[in-house]
Amino acid sequence: MHARAVAAVTTALLGTAALLSPVPSARAGDAAEPTVLAHRGASAYAPENTLAAIDKAAALGFTWVENDVQRTKDGRLVVIHDDSLRRTTDAAQVFPGRAPWKVKDFTAAEIARLDAGSWFSPSYAGTRVPTLAQYMRRVEHNHEKLLLEIKNPELYPGIERQILKQLGAGHWLDRGHLDRIIVQSFSADSLRIAHDLQPAVTTGYLGTPSVSSLRRYAGFTDLINPSVDSISADYVNTVHSFDGPHGRPLRVFTWTVNDALTTWKAVGYGVDGIITNKPDVVRAALRAS
Repeated sequence: MHARAVAAVTTALLGTAALLSPVPSARAGDAAEPTVLAHRGASAYAPENTLAAIDKAAALGFTWVENDVQRTKDGRLVVIHDDSLRRTTDAAQVFPGRAPWKVKDFTAAEIARLDAGSWFSPSYAGTRVPTLAQYMRRVEHNHEKLLLEIKNPELYPGIERQILKQLGAGHWLDRGHLDRIIVQSFSADSLRIAHDLQPAVTTGYLGTPSVSSLRRYAGFTDLINPSVDSISADYVNTVHSFDGPHGRPLRVFTWTVNDALTTWKAVGYGVDGIITNKPDVVRAALRAS
């Protein structure tokens, strides 16, 4: 374990982001930079979790996007962060008598009627909540990669199997796509289910497990994805000292980093990826460091 820990520290100091394609370094000869992932798409510049947000990320030159998946009353998978429709749609106006406007209480057809863009800007009026199928087609069209979060799995029994089935139907579980998809969750139980169902899929746990529990997490997750305010260089180095289920060192993607100072702090910790609403700001900070 000691030798592996030393190797992990060395890897972190070299800034290597294992296996995932990082943003190229701005200066020849520099160490590789952390992967930059657009949180809910480029969500500082377009309404989160919409096709417009992932289009914006692509236009800015970013490959990796992150999203959130939940399930409708009639069993369709949709891409939305909150378990309520109220914050990011006009559900309260369209369906005034159906508070608290939970995603699970509306059909896919009802959700498809909602405006998911006007809350962000009038220029995005009429933007819709995408189904996961629509979203994946756009990700494929944009040649992007996806960090997919299973959101609130306790509300949607069996959602792990359903998500993986849909990914498989879209060929995202084929050899040529497996390096373009990561499934993550705040629920260790949900992530373990996903790993058991499809062991080849890369998984990430959202949170900061205790050091004493990392060996257990390494049995079913390839990444530990904590809040940037909850970690240190020592913690990241310790995570790197464990091998995940695919026999490779665990990686760390941290969130949510939206400014230069926090970017530099995350780099100093040795993280492998940075999840951000402002990927262009993080990229500029990396190139200035």
